Amino acid sequence: MTYYTDPACPWSWAAEPAVRRLLVEFGDDISITYVMGGLAREFRTPIATMRHVLDAADASGMPTDPRLWLDAPPVSSYPACQAVKAAAEQGLDAAYLRVVREGLMVDRLKLDSTAALTDAARRVPGLDVERFAIDLGSAAIVEAFGADMERARAAAPDGERRVPFPSFAMRGEAGEVHWLYDSTDPAELRRVALAAGAASQGLPSVADAVRRFGRIATPEVAAVCDRPGPLAAAELWRLAAEWKLRPERALTGELWSPA
Repeated sequence: MTYYTDPACPWSWAAEPAVRRLLVEFGDDISITYVMGGLAREFRTPIATMRHVLDAADASGMPTDPRLWLDAPPVSSYPACQAVKAAAEQGLDAAYLRVVREGLMVDRLKLDSTAALTDAARRVPGLDVERFAIDLGSAAIVEAFGADMERARAAAPDGERRVPFPSFAMRGEAGEVHWLYDSTDPAELRRVALAAGAASQGLPSVADAVRRFGRIATPEVAAVCDRPGPLAAAELWRLAAEWKLRPERALTGELWSPA
């Protein structure tokens, strides 16, 4: 599957429950190629961006702290995109992208400089930070990011400048491509995966989901474990009351990690 996105895209943060459900349910049938589309060369109107962040949080229920866009908004999303490409050199772009998303959407980190992005790399298990820093400053990474932006433009629907974020393209067994544009719906992404021939492998328990991902939001648990409505939150708080999970408040919701 090709996933067109950007680390600073609030709607891609809102799509994390759908993406994590896909990874868990379909296992090895799904591998993701991340294309960094370049959301903003320059964030000229941080307040407008903050509105998008709030709208995405309202629609998805994902924990979000948008005060970054008031206090210290990133200048651009391009450096973070290039950092993801640098992590991809070690096969850890997915893990690094998640760390950067959490930094921007929850932890209020101004991730638009080499120093900040390298510090974020220290939170990715297995990532060689020295190699990452070298790659991040290389011309090869600039070219890789440029190639991603070209892919995002080439994939644009009719009349659009580039493909909207988040968008997904999944190739079926006969070579046909199944598209899902601008969607955060786990059910829709699952439908595309099934249409492309992926086979469901079942879903984990709540405790297993938290162990697998390490830091996970309530709506993600609801999607990954198929616990709709209040069921996911009730089970998470029960496990927290038993000292098995640690809740972390993030303004509009909680993130959970093993205790």
